[in-house]
Amino acid sequence: MISRLICLMLGVSLNVGMADLGWADTGHSRFSQVFHPILFHIAGIMAVSPKHVFFRFDRKFIYDKGPIEMSNIHFIGGEKGGVGKSLVARVLAQYFIDKNLPFLGFDTDKSHGALLRFYADFSAPIVLDRHDSLDPIIEQAFADPQRRILVDLAAQTQQSIAAWLEDSGVLDFAEEHGITLTWWHVMDSGRDSVDLLRRWLDQFGGRLKLVLVLNEVRGDRFEILDASGERERAEKFGASVISLRRLPDTTIQKIDQQSASFWAALNHADRANAGLGLLERQRVKVWLHRAYSDIGKIVL
Repeated sequence: MISRLICLMLGVSLNVGMADLGWADTGHSRFSQVFHPILFHIAGIMAVSPKHVFFRFDRKFIYDKGPIEMSNIHFIGGEKGGVGKSLVARVLAQYFIDKNLPFLGFDTDKSHGALLRFYADFSAPIVLDRHDSLDPIIEQAFADPQRRILVDLAAQTQQSIAAWLEDSGVLDFAEEHGITLTWWHVMDSGRDSVDLLRRWLDQFGGRLKLVLVLNEVRGDRFEILDASGERERAEKFGASVISLRRLPDTTIQKIDQQSASFWAALNHADRANAGLGLLERQRVKVWLHRAYSDIGKIVL
């Protein structure tokens, strides 16, 4: 930041000085020929963040073009089966669609991938069977920096993800290239989820962005989590905490029966085929609105 300000101030000062001397209207004055190459060299050798780039324009001045948008990669994890990881991935996918945010989903569940089933037009399968299986995630992040990457992690995959992050130096690579990695740790109110959070914090706490998703699938009282001190520990690492209200099982089952996205379930012209009555649709709308309200507080 300091280096960018110095170069910018120097460039402005010299341009003002040239204007006072009547030399700023041409890039071929002796003044510009001497000092602008010097400024450009200074900008070239000083540390510049990948998010900001200095450009020389017609050898007259150097300016800061501002932030270059880099990709955000979202891992939906939690390790434990049945805590609602895929549900959170579906909600986030629908959020991206509704907010006109381009994204690409990767589904690691070989047997019943939710993203592939409900958002097939936006998703691709990825199998964790080799050390480089997850490399396409980074490749796609570079291919289109404005597109978010959404990775729905199947149960019992955290060890493979951790090995990939550590052995490939993914965290350092992402920081170097301005890629934001966000881990969405989905948990229910049980002891297992708290223990898994503790292990995750032991290994990755403070090393990548963390969102705790308190899924009320088995109740809205997270007393075990609160008593453990792990929530406070996560928040000290900068974690965000959001809650996902419980949607009635019968409603979810009707949506799943149609293999429909949330949008399709809410907007199907034939209510009989969609399976949702008027008030059921309204409940889903309210449920999504509440989820969107929390998600909207997080930089995606």
